[in-house]
Amino acid sequence: MTVKIAVTGASGRMGKALVEAVSLAEGAELGAAIVRPDSSLVGADAGEVAGIGKLGVSLAGHIDEVLGDFDVLIDFTSPELTLANITSCAKSQKAMVIGTTGFNESQKRQFDEAIQGIPVCFASNFSTGVNLCFKLLNIAASIVGEDSDIEIVEAHHKHKVDAPSGTALSMGQVVADTLGRDLEKVAVYGREGQEGPRKKETIGFATMRGGDVVGEHTVSFFAEGERVEITHKASSRMSFARGAVRAALWSVGQQAGLYDMQDVLGFKDL
Repeated sequence: MTVKIAVTGASGRMGKALVEAVSLAEGAELGAAIVRPDSSLVGADAGEVAGIGKLGVSLAGHIDEVLGDFDVLIDFTSPELTLANITSCAKSQKAMVIGTTGFNESQKRQFDEAIQGIPVCFASNFSTGVNLCFKLLNIAASIVGEDSDIEIVEAHHKHKVDAPSGTALSMGQVVADTLGRDLEKVAVYGREGQEGPRKKETIGFATMRGGDVVGEHTVSFFAEGERVEITHKASSRMSFARGAVRAALWSVGQQAGLYDMQDVLGFKDL
């Protein structure tokens, strides 16, 4: 069975990588590619825009124009656009893979309500390596977390608009859940001035933005006399794109519900 995959935001950096990843994946076919309605690229061949040669799929200006052309949509866009796409996919019973980050609390509630009735794989990061790090963080936090000061440092390219990254927040959430802490109460997102000694239960976040860094994350467990660090560095968006396509192939045929990359990789069974 060949799964027809749609990519929205297909003219962006991540969108182009996704189009290429779909074209390379066994059992997958690019069914549709979507850009903004006002884009000058509407009607252009998605493969040529991605720099991989003609694929015979023209860029559409709206998801509703191509709802009959795909089985699952991959969406790495913006919270507002993703929520609109969920509405369209839910009406047509299309599965979704969502890598959009930066949802505020109101949008998170809308998200939870909108995805009812369809399978959705939602993750802050679809890289196999990052998801392995999530599992390692769970192990590390359970062994050394209570005796450590925990800090998370992340770096991304200068065009990224949200901070900390969704991946950094997910890493912090894994650690907090393992230690039985409420991340909203213990997270520290910046330090300046005379703040006093570090509180033991806090989980610190530091953000760097610059250049063309694809993504780097390090979680440090500072203990007396030693330090444990778990680091992931991405050098290409293709690692995320390949993971998202893997999730798309997995999602088709799943029962309605919310899944993540840990489900796709089977890590929750370990």
